[in-house]
Amino acid sequence: MKVEEKGHTVTLKDTQGDIIAFRDKIEGEYNTFKKHNIVIDITQDVDVELKDILSFLSLSNKHRKSKKSFVVVVNDFDFNEVPDEMIVVPTVLEAHDIIEMEEIERDLGF
Repeated sequence: MKVEEKGHTVTLKDTQGDIIAFRDKIEGEYNTFKKHNIVIDITQDVDVELKDILSFLSLSNKHRKSKKSFVVVVNDFDFNEVPDEMIVVPTVLEAHDIIEMEEIERDLGF
């Protein structure tokens, strides 16, 4: 796992190609990241399925309840399959844009 911190956001990148092991590692180290917005970068993984993305749902819900953003970045995926309570985007840049918009919304009280 590669960790990049930029301002209020931490990007966690899977380097092993095993999404479930990656998720388990994030859950194990969650207290380290819980005060940041989180970007989960699984763009290196091939053949990502909906069940792989949904494996992050409980972590996403937990993180969003604490008023922080949680965005998953995945390549080559039908984004219409993802439930509304998760944010999944095709690029890290777009993830940072969404986090910036959510930060503004939170500052305005939405």
